[in-house]
Amino acid sequence: MTILRRACIMGHPVTQSRSPMLHGYWLKTLNIEGAYERADVPPEEFPAFFRDLLGHGFVGGNITIPHKEAAFRLVDRREGAAETIGAVNTVWFENGSLIGGNTDYLGYLAHADDQAPGWDARGGLAVVLGAGGAARAVVYGLRDRGLDVALINRTRSRAEELAQHFAHVRVYDFAELPRLMRDAALLTNTSAQGALGKPALEIDLAPLKDSAVVYDINYVPLETGLIKAAAARGLRTVDGLGMLLHQAVPAFAKWFGIVPKVTVEQRTMLEADIRAKTGSG
Repeated sequence: MTILRRACIMGHPVTQSRSPMLHGYWLKTLNIEGAYERADVPPEEFPAFFRDLLGHGFVGGNITIPHKEAAFRLVDRREGAAETIGAVNTVWFENGSLIGGNTDYLGYLAHADDQAPGWDARGGLAVVLGAGGAARAVVYGLRDRGLDVALINRTRSRAEELAQHFAHVRVYDFAELPRLMRDAALLTNTSAQGALGKPALEIDLAPLKDSAVVYDINYVPLETGLIKAAAARGLRTVDGLGMLLHQAVPAFAKWFGIVPKVTVEQRTMLEADIRAKTGSG
């Protein structure tokens, strides 16, 4: 008898999540007897639900707003990356223990490697805009690859709090961005600026070297203003949708025992869904 392995995305609400479409594609194309579902769990019910995932028939899952902080506290053990980043976005079981991990930094790095091969070969300086949870994962990934990080955020105190957790990460004011870009091997936007419905990210990319890479982790719209401006300048670009796809790979492997591959067909499917639901390109 085949046991159906089930994973889920836990949040409130979760109707907007594209994770079921993403993981469902792999389950279907890899002929795996499994399921990936939405679990809409109100905050007051989350601790009990989360601690009894197996009882609900789930082998693990992803965590999204507003449960990320609670999940970080409630797991039995956190992997090193999740501990340092301060965020858990993926959970699974090992010998009956609920383990918390963070796949965002893996997705960030994997997509950069795919779209801009050799981007980190010479090390150097990476400029990161924003200081939220995504920025923590990005900074961890950049430090893992040996790059120094210049961090810029509208609220400087928040950037300084983040920087305290990492070596070779320094905080700067936005006014210093042009000078920093002259030395940057990579510019990454982790802030919401430039995303659909948010203020535009107004940056002059002229100071960047021709060899620099521009990365925007936002993926709605599919091509943000920053990505368009970088492409117009002839710079290599890395987009946020690919990061979403690649961060799902290690999670899927934990739950279903097979390491999937990100495909053009899969990306095209998600792009079509984004366009249909947002009217954005």
